Amino acid sequence: MNQSDTVEISVIVPIYRIEKYLSKCIDSLLDQSFTDFELILVDDGSPDNCPKICDDYAKKDARVKVVHKENGGLLSARKAGLKNAQGKYISYVDGDDWVDKFYLDTLYRLAEANNSDLVVTGHFREFDGKIETIKPKSAGVYDHRKVQSLILPNAIFNGSFCEHGISTYVWNKLFKKSLLIEILFDVPNDIIMGEDAAITYAYLAISKKVTISRIPTYYYRQRHDSIVKSIENPQIEYYRLGLLMNFLKSKLSKVLDKENLDKQITYYLYSQILVRSGGLIFNKIGELVFNPFLKVESKSKVVVYSSGSFGQHILSTNVKANFFEVVRWIDLDHHPLHIGKNYVQPISAASNVEFDYLIIATISPTSHDAIKEELGLMGIDRNKIVEINTNEQEIKKLLTTLKFDDQFKFQEKLNGVQ
Repeated sequence: MNQSDTVEISVIVPIYRIEKYLSKCIDSLLDQSFTDFELILVDDGSPDNCPKICDDYAKKDARVKVVHKENGGLLSARKAGLKNAQGKYISYVDGDDWVDKFYLDTLYRLAEANNSDLVVTGHFREFDGKIETIKPKSAGVYDHRKVQSLILPNAIFNGSFCEHGISTYVWNKLFKKSLLIEILFDVPNDIIMGEDAAITYAYLAISKKVTISRIPTYYYRQRHDSIVKSIENPQIEYYRLGLLMNFLKSKLSKVLDKENLDKQITYYLYSQILVRSGGLIFNKIGELVFNPFLKVESKSKVVVYSSGSFGQHILSTNVKANFFEVVRWIDLDHHPLHIGKNYVQPISAASNVEFDYLIIATISPTSHDAIKEELGLMGIDRNKIVEINTNEQEIKKLLTTLKFDDQFKFQEKLNGVQ
C-alpha cells in the first residue's frame, strides 16, 4: 500500500509479549468480509517473536503495515498507530483477542448509515474456554442534544454502583480519525492505568452523534496471566489512578456540570480502588482504614465468589492481612487456580453451615444481583450475601483520607514512580 493511498478503516493492533495469541488475531482481521481497510501492527518493542510474526504477515499481505518502536506502553503504541493511519475511521484491536468475519463490516455500516462520530457495539467475553455475550443496554442513535443530556451524564457512572453507561474499552468501538486526533495526543503517556477510559470518555465529550448497537462481533480474551494479583505499593496505584481521574475531570468539565461530573468520577475512582486493593484498605503502618464489606468483621468465616480480578485481589490481600477466614473460593467458571491455601471450586462446594458471609466479588450491581439469584437457587442463604458500602459521603471521606484532592489528584509525593 502506497503512502498516498487512503482507506475507509485503519485497524490498529498494539503488540507486546503476545506471540501465543497474535496469529489468531491477525488471521481474523485479514479474513474480513469488509475489504477497504489497512492493518497497522504496532510492535511496542516486544522482546519475544512478535516482531518477526508481524514482518512475516506484511510480506504476505499488502494491507499489513508494521510499525516497530521502542517499548513505551499501550498508549504510546496506540498513538504510533494513529500517526501512521490513512483511514477515515479508526478501529483498535488488542493483539490477544480476535474478531468475527463481519466485525469491520458491522462497524462501518453502523457509522455510515447513521453518520456517527462514534460507534459502540456488544462483544463476546472468552474466559477459560467459555464464552459470554455482553450487550450495551442503551442501543440507539443519539444526536448531539441526546449525547449531552442522556449519554454523557451517565457515561462513567449510570446510577448503579459501579456500572458505566458507555463501556471504557476502545476495542468495541469505531472512531473518526479526524476527531480522535484531537483527543489521543492530549492523553499523557504516564497514564498507564485506565488508558481506554481516558480515550473513550474524552472522545465522547466532543462527539456530536453516537450509535450504540447490541451486535457482538469482537472476542475479548480474559487471560489468567493478565490479572495482577497483588499490589506492592498502594500509593503508586493511587497516584496512577489520580492521573486518570484528573484527566477525565479536565476533559469532561467542559460538557458536564460539576456536581454530576464529580459524582461520576468519585464512584469510578472508588470502584477502581476497591478492585485493586481487594476491598480492604490499610494505611502505611498496616491499620485498617476502610472495610467496604458491610457487616463483615475481623475473623468472620467468608466464602468468596468469583475468580476474576476482584476475587483474586480479595484473596491476595487477605493472605497478607489475615483479616477474615476464607473457607471457600467458588466460581461458576471454576478452573485450576489457587492463592494461599484456597483454590477455586464450583459453587456447589459452598454450604451454609460453614460460613458467616458470602462476598460476591463484583462491582457491577447487575452481575451481583444475577449471581445472588443463582446462589439462592443453589440453596445459599441470601441473608448471608454481603452488600458493598456505596454511601457517597463515606466514599468522599475515604478519598480524602487517602489524600485525593478535589481535582482527584493524589497528593502524596512518591519516589520512583513509573
